[in-house]
Amino acid sequence: MSRQFFFLYFRVLIKYKLKYFYILFFILFTFSCSKEKEKISVTKENTAKTFFDFYKSDQNLKKPDNDKMLIKSFDLIRHQKNDSNNRGLLSLVIIEFYKNNNIVKLDESSKLLLKLSFESHDTLNLGMAFRSRGNFYYKTHKLDSSYFYYSKAEKIYFKLKDNDNYANILMNKGIIEYSIGDYLGSELSLNKAQIIFRKTNNFNKIYGSFDQLGLVATELKEYERGFYYFNKALESLKNLPSKEDRIYYNTVCKNNIGYLYLKSKDYKNAIFYFEKALKNKLIIKDDPLLYSNLVDNLAYCRLKSNGFNNLPSLFFEALNIREKLNDNTDVVVSNIHLSEYYFSRKNIEKSIIYSKKAVDIAKKANIPLIIVSALKQASFVDKKNSSKYSEEYIRISDSLQIAERNSKDRFDRIKLDTEEIIKEKNSIEESSRDILNYFVGTLAVIGFLFFMRTQRARRREAVLKLAQQQANEDIYKLIISQQGKLNEGKIMEKNRIAKELHDGVLGRLFGLRLNLDGLNLRTDEDAIKERIRCLEELKTIEQDLREISHELSREKIVLINNFVAIVNGLLEEQTKVNKAILKTSIGDDIDWDLLSNTTKINLYRILQECLQNINKYAEAKTIKVDFKKDKNGNLFLNIVDDGIGFEVDKKSGGIGMKNIVARAHESDGTIEIKSEKNKGTRIKITVPLDHKSIKI
Repeated sequence: MSRQFFFLYFRVLIKYKLKYFYILFFILFTFSCSKEKEKISVTKENTAKTFFDFYKSDQNLKKPDNDKMLIKSFDLIRHQKNDSNNRGLLSLVIIEFYKNNNIVKLDESSKLLLKLSFESHDTLNLGMAFRSRGNFYYKTHKLDSSYFYYSKAEKIYFKLKDNDNYANILMNKGIIEYSIGDYLGSELSLNKAQIIFRKTNNFNKIYGSFDQLGLVATELKEYERGFYYFNKALESLKNLPSKEDRIYYNTVCKNNIGYLYLKSKDYKNAIFYFEKALKNKLIIKDDPLLYSNLVDNLAYCRLKSNGFNNLPSLFFEALNIREKLNDNTDVVVSNIHLSEYYFSRKNIEKSIIYSKKAVDIAKKANIPLIIVSALKQASFVDKKNSSKYSEEYIRISDSLQIAERNSKDRFDRIKLDTEEIIKEKNSIEESSRDILNYFVGTLAVIGFLFFMRTQRARRREAVLKLAQQQANEDIYKLIISQQGKLNEGKIMEKNRIAKELHDGVLGRLFGLRLNLDGLNLRTDEDAIKERIRCLEELKTIEQDLREISHELSREKIVLINNFVAIVNGLLEEQTKVNKAILKTSIGDDIDWDLLSNTTKINLYRILQECLQNINKYAEAKTIKVDFKKDKNGNLFLNIVDDGIGFEVDKKSGGIGMKNIVARAHESDGTIEIKSEKNKGTRIKITVPLDHKSIKI
């Protein structure tokens, strides 16, 4: 298995560990809302409060009936006045919806609290509303939105000096940053949270922060530091009051330590910790997902260390549990591991079967990351279809990288906004302190300080503008210098050609003219032979002129653009693999510099795909490829063959034609496909040359 596949696989495994932190996430969310609960006054008129109290007091009621009490309380809150009692009660209802995993009601109730808090300028419940929206998006796996609302809640709790809620939000942000691969940002957030947790001796949260820091260090490949954090997490468990919690979190931490050793390829120690964690027999019932992960991790380490004890039965045990839990990500990973196992045992047929199952399930789940993992394994074991899997793998991987960059850009923008607002708030606080400290002074001193501050800002702005102007001047000079070098090169080339013509061709022509002038007066046999020699010399000069002309033509082609050279290379390759006559035409009036790089890539890929289709299916005798420019400034690519044709309206099982159409549209162009049975095919793509829309 390649390093890249390991990376993708462990990114998938992050999902497993985050599931273990849902319990921690719930604890952080619930415990920090105790202050709001104390503020609600009980009144007989508050019917929504009555239903909520009934819901809390009768937890033995069947769950659907009990949930109806909670939903009834929420429905009544909607129609009651917007006061602090109802907003506080709504906060408690939101917590219960979160605990019950009622996503729809969590969405509705958090939106309502946000609206009511804004209307009443209720800062405390506004922080709760932002946090609840963050929880909703976290549960629905929209991490950028979740991070956005957590950041808003973070500012409010920091301003209120509510350290408990502030630390909880930092913890949640750290988990999200870990999920998207921002490990340094996650480490910073978690360390801030941990400092606050240690001050309050909240060992449950101390455990969570240390365990998560261990995972972060693992992904950063700082394994010694990761082992240190995991040991600190295990130490904090000793102070937890609940024995069940101590046992469960101990098992989770052992699994994470095993993961650390697995990541560092120390399979012997990884097996030790996975087996140690599996001694907790309660997890089979309490957390079957954790149990399946431990079993699968143990089996995978044995496979990688060439110890096949209880294999493949352990893989199948994990797979059966995951199928019952209906978690497609876990099921895909199990099938990939089974494919690896059978490949290592030289059973290629079964290895291919499980790799195909992994691909099919991954595509049904429609999660790009696991699709990439499945395709990678399938391309490795299924040599017959390797190129097909590899092509799809590369396409999805490229899309994933773009999406990941965009996602990180969004997170960076949110971080930047947060940091700027915090800096602005700190600056305002400093100003307030200055005003308080110097209030006894004169208004003149205060005015002077304000004036100095304004002047400093103006000076900084002036310095920045000057620096920007200087940078623009430097860039302009570089452009002028580059243009000068280009012109100098052209002049040198012209001089070289002039010398070549003057010293070589013209001198020889002058000599021939003098010879012919002298021979005009003679008619003897020697004169005839000399005339023949002069004619041969003229032919030689003609050939020299032709070579100079060809050399100029080649230089012009190179100067036009490398894109034309790449296309010509593709067309030359086509003549080698297909006996059909290939006719090509590339317009000399096309300014290739106007064409965007994206459009060049798309046109090249379209031409490549069309030629491949012709080679595979068309049975053509003649192929014609034309690049032309029309009077409106559009670029035409015409690809014509006289093959057997196909039915344009009939849906195809492949994705080649879909990709051709998609690439044409991506280039802001149009595509026209005409084909008839036994009459060939014509594909015409029209794209704008000037990066804008097609001109009519």
